[in-house]
Amino acid sequence: MKCPFCGHDNTRVIDSRPADDGSSIRRRRVCDECSKRFTTYEKVETIPLIVIKKDNNRETYDRAKIEQGVLRACHKRPISASQISHLVDEIETEIVNMEEKEIPSSVVGEKVMEKLKNLDSVAYVRFASVYREFKDINSFMEELKKVLQ
Repeated sequence: MKCPFCGHDNTRVIDSRPADDGSSIRRRRVCDECSKRFTTYEKVETIPLIVIKKDNNRETYDRAKIEQGVLRACHKRPISASQISHLVDEIETEIVNMEEKEIPSSVVGEKVMEKLKNLDSVAYVRFASVYREFKDINSFMEELKKVLQ
C-alpha cells in the first residue's frame, strides 16, 4: 500500500478490525519512510451491478450518485453526515441483497424515497420533486398529501 503522505511503497498494518458497517475491514497502517499513520478499508469485490436508466441505457452502479442525490435533498436540513451515510448504506445493502445483475433506476429511486420519507419529510419531498419530475402544482400537491397522511 502506497503512503498517501510521501508516496513510499512500504507500509505496515498495525491494527485490523471490522468496520462499523460490518461489511469491510478497517486497517490502520504506518509508513516505514515518514512514520505517518493512515487508515484503509478493505471490501469484498462483487460482480459489478448495472443500472438500467429510464431511456434503457445501462451504466455501472455508482454509490456516489445516490449520495449526491440524498445530499441535495438534505441540504440545510438537520441531518448529519453519518445519518446520510447510514441511509445510503441501507439502500446499497438492499440493492445488493436483491442478487440481480441489472436493476432498473426506478427501483433505486423508490428505495431512496422510502428511506428519505422515514428520515425527513422535507428531504423526501425535495427528492420526489426531482425524481418524479412533477409537471404541475397539482401532481406536486398529490405527493404532499401522501406525506401529510
